[in-house]
Amino acid sequence: MKKLNFILIIFILFLLYIYVSCIFSIPKEIILLNGESLNLKTLYGMKITETAKTSNNNLNVSNAEISLFGKISLKNINITTIEDMSVVPIGKIIGLKLYTNGVLIVGMSEIEDKNNILNKPYENSNIEEGDTILKINETEIEDIDNLKKVVNSSNGKNLELTLLRNGNVITTSIVPTQTNEKEYKLGLWVKDAATGVGTMTFYEPESKVFAVLGHGITDSDTDSLISIDTGELVTSKVISLKKGESENPGEIKGTIINGQKIGEVEKNTKFGVYGKLTNPTALNIDTSKALKIALRDEIEEGEAKILCSLDDSNIAKEYSIQIEKIYRDNDYNNKSMLIRVTDKELINKTGGIIRGLSGAPIIQNGKFIGAITNVLVSNPEIGYAIFGDLMVKEINAID
Repeated sequence: MKKLNFILIIFILFLLYIYVSCIFSIPKEIILLNGESLNLKTLYGMKITETAKTSNNNLNVSNAEISLFGKISLKNINITTIEDMSVVPIGKIIGLKLYTNGVLIVGMSEIEDKNNILNKPYENSNIEEGDTILKINETEIEDIDNLKKVVNSSNGKNLELTLLRNGNVITTSIVPTQTNEKEYKLGLWVKDAATGVGTMTFYEPESKVFAVLGHGITDSDTDSLISIDTGELVTSKVISLKKGESENPGEIKGTIINGQKIGEVEKNTKFGVYGKLTNPTALNIDTSKALKIALRDEIEEGEAKILCSLDDSNIAKEYSIQIEKIYRDNDYNNKSMLIRVTDKELINKTGGIIRGLSGAPIIQNGKFIGAITNVLVSNPEIGYAIFGDLMVKEINAID
């Protein structure tokens, strides 16, 4: 009898764990395109009931309650439905300047102190590469110059650091080392900005929001998504093309020197970089070429087109690709579709997909369906693309 009761308790606890895990896995904020189904993974007895609904321009926002058998409230969620939106596919090379919130730690090294002894000030401080320094003591750190000034004025006293790590704020302390040059150093390699070029995916005329890349900008040293404070979108010029080969990816080399600022960057996410375009005329955007966004069920395996620019004219041209596989349930990364470049002209120029083509918009059956994001290193003709709906949903959070 005792054994049976024990088994029953274990079973109930296991069942409770499954329900609690399911509830926590349901996001509080859900964004849908008009016509897209709400596919939530629920368990027996879980019921979704709409409690309120409001409309604002092309957005419908529903408040809903998830309950158990309609009796016990489990969770409240907001469901935003984008009723009618079109975007203008761009496909032009663009420049980005991103400035971090604080300074990013990209490495560590020993410091030779005033007695010519090697020191590791960061040792036992719990500081890691990829951390962002937000504050030292009560002073907010805005850039590298600011960091140097605060550390040098410490006179070697213990400093309290406020760090951002994987979205969590932590604190630690460190004692600077004085060098022969009578400077104080922490032994940390840091940077406060990132620049580069990529392809603009689309522009939404009503909100003036743009989308670039289809993937986030990560730090090359730490491979972590850069947390930005501010950023600029600037015009760019193509300098040269490096053709891609097996195990040797190609690249569009561009410059943003003398580039004209045309927008403000507001978000760097795993699904792309987003912000507001302040000077659309600089890109000669034709808003009459706006297209509807395809639902995932409308995307087909088979022929499609990409838009991209490959020379200093920065005029986007259409090239043929083949959609070989569609991962319709993929909401967690930017590898939504497996694609192959089939256009002979593009293959002759680039070998296929090269760095700088990330963000090139994909069009099928007169609708915007997504953007190029990755290349297979073993075969530059093959790569991945992100669903257009994932990118469009990101712009809903831009004010």
